[in-house]
Amino acid sequence: MSAIHEQAMNYVYQQVQQRLIGYFTRAERTALQLLIQRIVVAAGGMEQVGDYKVLVAHGGGEVSSYTLALLRAAQLSIAGRAPRTFQLRVATLRHVGMTQQTLDTIHRGYSQLFFHDDERVELLMVENEQVLPFNYQRPASTPGREASQRKRLMIGHLTCGDVRATLCNDTYLALGDFYQRVTAWGGGVHALVSGDSARKQGQLLAWLKKTAQAAGVTVPTGKPTSLNGLFTRMDEWSDDFYRDLYGEHYVPKADVSPGGYRHLAYIGIADLFEGIDRTCAPLLTEFMAYTPEPLGFHFSHPTFANPLLMAHLRGLQAECLRELDYEEGVQGFFQQAQEYLRRRQFPEELIAHAVSREGRVSSSNLAQQFFGLEESQLICLLFSPFIHHGEGLEGYLRQCHPGMLVALPELHKVLQGKPAAEMLQQWVADTSGVPLPLLQHLYRKRPVAFVPGAGAHSRRHERPMAAGGLAFQLSGR
Repeated sequence: MSAIHEQAMNYVYQQVQQRLIGYFTRAERTALQLLIQRIVVAAGGMEQVGDYKVLVAHGGGEVSSYTLALLRAAQLSIAGRAPRTFQLRVATLRHVGMTQQTLDTIHRGYSQLFFHDDERVELLMVENEQVLPFNYQRPASTPGREASQRKRLMIGHLTCGDVRATLCNDTYLALGDFYQRVTAWGGGVHALVSGDSARKQGQLLAWLKKTAQAAGVTVPTGKPTSLNGLFTRMDEWSDDFYRDLYGEHYVPKADVSPGGYRHLAYIGIADLFEGIDRTCAPLLTEFMAYTPEPLGFHFSHPTFANPLLMAHLRGLQAECLRELDYEEGVQGFFQQAQEYLRRRQFPEELIAHAVSREGRVSSSNLAQQFFGLEESQLICLLFSPFIHHGEGLEGYLRQCHPGMLVALPELHKVLQGKPAAEMLQQWVADTSGVPLPLLQHLYRKRPVAFVPGAGAHSRRHERPMAAGGLAFQLSGR
């Protein structure tokens, strides 16, 4: 970079800084100064801050968007008073529930913060266990999408159609791998910065731990002594879970290359947000041009991970398993979620639309996009008729395929791996969307009661997880 170009860019960054800080309230200016102090202290002083690299996970949500704006202000403020400033790595976990609208929101925020031409900023995306440069226009990986859909389908059958486990487990189980990759990639980072509260982080860790334990994974009683150790443990939980889920069909993933900094610091800043209403802060709504996405997946709150899709699944459960109307199931979910949806300013017209005939078609299309399943295959998932020696198979056939009841003994032979008509082998695979070898594996497995009483066969409402675990950023909301 020539001296003239560097001078020009520094002028641009000064303009970005002035415009950004112009949106700060007095409380936010105080929070900014405290954040700068924490980073400088963690780096070992102003003389060392230029060699310090921090990571923030960004899922396109309110918390990570706000955190990112504050970090950029801190980075540019230090640049204005010291020869060098800290380096920033921003990483996004791309999962099947991430829509193009979310990617557009992330890109818009990056543009507002003038990230794309700044050599002090790295923008990364992890998709299908690969670290890639962030590109909001890159189509989703077909192998990655198919692998994720297959995992969700298997989890759904294993948990007897537990809606929350089916929607969220795969994304939560990917977090250990995600953090290991983005903290070690390209020389690693020194610190992880998080705006999430300890309670939110604890809920996510509790979910991960419960998922592993439900699958029979041995969970150590002691707590890891470092973030790196915790990420490794989370990844081991995930591997053990999928090894049990797939059995002899499990394919180990490529190892995360060791590297980066062994002692990863944690810089929590949730306390700096106290007393600040982020939802209507001009820093977020005006400067970052952030708008929440009603259709997006909010994995930080698994009870309501995707309101429209969860309402659709509850509607199908009511209709097929509880002898109620589809609309009763949908309305029951929205009644349960009304306080949460009100806080997130979920549009009333979307709720009204979800209960309508047209809304059911829209939700069915959303489910097809997410799971890769037709509605009949999704209903099969909610029944989970093949698990535990097909104990629910007769009831499923009687309810959904009465014409196949006569073939019940032969279907059991198919699932047991005994010689049977090829037509029946194809029927169970087509009906479920699951390859026959995996169905035969599920047939030999006992169901996992992830949340007691919350599976598809239960008529009780699902309850939120209790908080617990260690405190640091997990979700990248």
